[in-house]
Amino acid sequence: PESQLDKLLIAQAGFLAQRRLVRGIRLNHAEATMIRDGDRSVSELMSIGAKILGRRHVNSFARSTVAGLQVEGTFPTGTHLVTVDHPISSDDGNLELAMYGSELTTPQGDLFPAPDGGENENEDQSSVGAIVCNDSPDIVLREGRPRRNVKVTNRGDRAIQVGSHFHFIETNPFLDFDRLKAYGFHFDIPAGTSVRFEPGDTKTVTLSEIGGLKSIRGGSSIAPGRIDISMADNILRRIKEEGCHHALETQSETGKHIDAHRIDRQTYASMYGPTVGDLVEEDFTTYGDECTFGGGKTLRDGIGQASGRSDAQCLDLVITNAIVVDWSGIFKAGIVVKEGYIVGIGKAGNPDTMDRVNPALIIGSTTDVIAGEGKLPTAGAIDTHCHFICPQKADETLAAGITTQFSGGTGPSTATVAANCTPAQDNIRRMIQACDHLPLNYGLLGKGSDTGIAGLRDQIQAGVAGLKVHEDWGCTPSSISNRLELCDEYDVQCELHSDSLNEAGFVEQTAAAFKGRTIHAYHIKGAGGGHAPDLIRLVEYPNVLRSSTNPTCPYTTDTVDENLDTAMSCHHLSKDIPEDVVFAESRVRAETIAAEDVLPDLGAISRMSSESQAMGRCGETIVRTWNMAHANKVHRGRLEETRG
Repeated sequence: PESQLDKLLIAQAGFLAQRRLVRGIRLNHAEATMIRDGDRSVSELMSIGAKILGRRHVNSFARSTVAGLQVEGTFPTGTHLVTVDHPISSDDGNLELAMYGSELTTPQGDLFPAPDGGENENEDQSSVGAIVCNDSPDIVLREGRPRRNVKVTNRGDRAIQVGSHFHFIETNPFLDFDRLKAYGFHFDIPAGTSVRFEPGDTKTVTLSEIGGLKSIRGGSSIAPGRIDISMADNILRRIKEEGCHHALETQSETGKHIDAHRIDRQTYASMYGPTVGDLVEEDFTTYGDECTFGGGKTLRDGIGQASGRSDAQCLDLVITNAIVVDWSGIFKAGIVVKEGYIVGIGKAGNPDTMDRVNPALIIGSTTDVIAGEGKLPTAGAIDTHCHFICPQKADETLAAGITTQFSGGTGPSTATVAANCTPAQDNIRRMIQACDHLPLNYGLLGKGSDTGIAGLRDQIQAGVAGLKVHEDWGCTPSSISNRLELCDEYDVQCELHSDSLNEAGFVEQTAAAFKGRTIHAYHIKGAGGGHAPDLIRLVEYPNVLRSSTNPTCPYTTDTVDENLDTAMSCHHLSKDIPEDVVFAESRVRAETIAAEDVLPDLGAISRMSSESQAMGRCGETIVRTWNMAHANKVHRGRLEETRG
């Protein structure tokens, strides 16, 4: 079964991690989470797990990303889950424990350099995923709402814990307080937190008025409906019927000012993500009415979840408290989905109890939740250049955040490895069928290298979404011009892998063939193919859609060496033929690859793709885009709009 295969993989990863430690190699995230014994009790393993690896044994990213780990194991008492919080919590760890059972020699501790930052390494604000807030004033919760202090005693024999937004009048009947005074109020504490009353406890708590339409649902239905103080007699009758404790307070608070609850920005960000004042330009929520899901949280019936709403009135899914970064700005909101589509971004929740809820973004009993606090949801990426060689790449692609692939191929054919085209109506039909069961969106590219029309028209009518002119099939000015004319007729895209040999002309002749028409130029730096040495000049043409491919992004000390051999392999070249070697060397040029690093921030290159299973990797498109962003920041400095 799959679960047993997973355990075997975990064991192998543990052995690999041990061997690397013996060689003095720091472990990455996966390796740092895969060492465990299995011959102890759950409690013992939880304690031992935090002592095995030290900060000096793992790389800097793992120190901040491995906040906890869980491993399921078989014990004499059955199968149990072992949870280790902060497993990398010291500098030195215990290498003897790390090597236990491996029969490997325990490495000397000084083989690993001391980590920068010492004991404060995990608190480094520059670590992966860290949220760093500025010194702006504290955040005021539910500003302007009426507040009341209420004295509460637990008359029961068990503890009672009440969440922030639970209608206080509807709480456990063994809580003794003035219920009429609490009518229409809930705790004045951060959303999703709670207050616990042990048996016999007496506390004075601050309540704030509920928001929105001020309508109560749920609990024991003591005071259902809109808040209406004229209903006091009916409410008192229901309090008596339910056997609720009710201690009338005689001391009046009329005219007494009660300060609003405040929360510091770092604490707020740790709970709900950063907000306005910390690079966020707009936050659609009302402070204090954030949507949170879980035990005692806000998204429960009659509280943050609206009661009595139909499926048509409610969302199918909400991603709560997400940070959205796009061309229009940086803002925090709920991202909402209906029938498989994102239909809105804004304040979602229960309009009966929360302020500023968009009437089209109601959370009800038909709504699912994904917690987005502290995260940057991004749209599923589109990979516009890959080679359809095997279906296994679909899982790798999806796991890396890509949901659409737009390219061609027919499987592991020689031509598919070199030129990602799907020629022939039967091949197109079979490829469409083959993609049906894969969890991605697909667009197929046909072979566009033909100065005639008939075969190209057949491919478009068979279902391709574009035509690619590739030098391995022939890329001349006439074929390019002919292709663009047909693509305009059918409103499909034309992709270009231009002539590295300069056989039919230079880049100027290719550009002239465009005649101002829109074309997508792959791997614009030329390492993946195209006019040598100056294909990159196409970035100056507004009608050219320029894209990079990830094997050369960003430029590193290993880029040229890797890609030279990759080009030989992909394009069926031979190292025994001098002209083939020169051809490959003319493509892989350090100068234009390095230039590609600094052009995205100018808008000169605006797309990234993988060219996977040819020269690139489908699982690295997004991460290399972030790498490129960092390279641009290093070379050019921060963007003007982010300075300050």
